Amino acid sequence: MFIPCDRGGGSAAPDFKGFTLLMPAVSVGNVGQLAIDLVISTLDMTKVGYFYTDCLVPMVGNNPYATAEENSTELSINAEVYSLPSKKLVVLQIRSPFIKNKYRPFCETLLSWVKSSKCGRVVLLSSSHAYQRDDEQLLGTPLRYLLTPDLEKAVGGRMKELNWKEMERVAAYPGISDTDKVLHIPGGGITKLLFNESCSEGIQMAVLLKFCSEGDNIPDAFVLVNYLNEWLQLIKSEVSNDPSSQWKIPSSWRLLFGNGLPPALF
Repeated sequence: MFIPCDRGGGSAAPDFKGFTLLMPAVSVGNVGQLAIDLVISTLDMTKVGYFYTDCLVPMVGNNPYATAEENSTELSINAEVYSLPSKKLVVLQIRSPFIKNKYRPFCETLLSWVKSSKCGRVVLLSSSHAYQRDDEQLLGTPLRYLLTPDLEKAVGGRMKELNWKEMERVAAYPGISDTDKVLHIPGGGITKLLFNESCSEGIQMAVLLKFCSEGDNIPDAFVLVNYLNEWLQLIKSEVSNDPSSQWKIPSSWRLLFGNGLPPALF
């Protein structure tokens, strides 16, 4: 469940009615989580609460978006909520893996919150194993999208304008029958389950994903967040050969990936 920050004064819980909920799947390369980091840091989003659940491995750490010594010692936990009312955007960042057999309870709790908070739509950033693509998926862009039927009615035309490629269904029984097609997202974590549950519940959800491999997945995160920005226009797009130039790198990345990033990014 969502627990608002206690900022004193007895202020009411934030209103997310009509907001877009942006969140990551804990998937291969942690690409969605890295992309979410870039969104929160660049838009300087305010932490408004956390998502209390026993489905994630507990963790605590320092503020990953610290900008000064004064806020560097603030604590962060495994699932926190950030908001930017001016863009009607709310972000759920997940920082730890799921506990075994807890995928479904988490999805049920999350979608219950989406309904009760009256969020307008959900955008899930995910990834999938590049080495498990079929022949059709090897062609063209490594980026794909999925829309639930309820969101397809609203934005399906826009995706066609952007010339985006929908995630292909693959043969359920390869080599035996090619007529039965299923959605297959290896390495995608909760992606397939959450998408299917959203279809059943009539929730407007989009999945944006990138095929990738484990390793240094910072470039994948930039590609995915720029893909997201093509649609939602969270920041003004700039013509540049450097995909990282328009996004603010979180201070925490220096500790994790500092040796792999150009000094200019800091």
